[in-house]
Amino acid sequence: MISIYDKVSARASKQTTLAYSTSFSMGIKVFHRRFHEPIYNVYGFVRLADEIVDTFHEFDKAAMMARFREDTEMAIRDGISVNPILHSFQRTVRAYSIEWELVDTFLKSMEMDLEERIYDVQTYKQYILGSAEVVGLMCLRVFLEGDEARYQELKPYAMSLGSAFQKVNFLRDIQADFMKLGRSYFPGVRPETFSMEEKLRIEQEIGEEFAYAATGIRRLPRAVRMGVHLAFAYYVALYRKIQRKSPGEIMSRRVRIPNPVKYLILLKSYFSRKI
Repeated sequence: MISIYDKVSARASKQTTLAYSTSFSMGIKVFHRRFHEPIYNVYGFVRLADEIVDTFHEFDKAAMMARFREDTEMAIRDGISVNPILHSFQRTVRAYSIEWELVDTFLKSMEMDLEERIYDVQTYKQYILGSAEVVGLMCLRVFLEGDEARYQELKPYAMSLGSAFQKVNFLRDIQADFMKLGRSYFPGVRPETFSMEEKLRIEQEIGEEFAYAATGIRRLPRAVRMGVHLAFAYYVALYRKIQRKSPGEIMSRRVRIPNPVKYLILLKSYFSRKI
């Protein structure tokens, strides 16, 4: 029965999320139950693509990514895939009318990571659009369950939140991205000469995006608002911790939020009455 395979595939996406992201897993768990599976399915897909370009260095990543793109297209077109994560993802894409443009834009950003690259302003914006902003829009499609007017209203807030999340990731991982993967995402910034002036400029940009996104979070359906706010609160905490570090410190050690602190953030978010 296909229903058994559907359940097995959804479980694969859930386990992928739980294994790779404590913070997003915590946020998903406080969504209304009906949103758990589709958001796990989106994250599983995103994570799998990211692993190809970031981790599988011993293999032909370009060929793997090309096959992944082809398999994704076929899964969405045919409504089935023998890859459990792609199967669960296509079910969410079809159920919530996630447009191919979002999926394609995401895949194009992953393909950009196949090369060692120093990003300029144009490619930086293009990468953030595909790697983060459209992922937020996929989730928004799920959250709003077909309400097109509300989707258009909240779209810029979701994109701003995704962008802020990604830029915090870039700051957190700036040393590893450059030394291990040959990437420097921030335009004009060379990690080996990373200055406080450059760091402050990036942090101001992130802070403005967080402030704008917070307005949109308050307008989300109650069934998902707390979970999104939790992810927001976690990333703001990480952002503030990075702000307290010098450029030299974040170049020498990856900034982390310990799990006990993550759980404290969860409790604070749960008892907050500001959203």
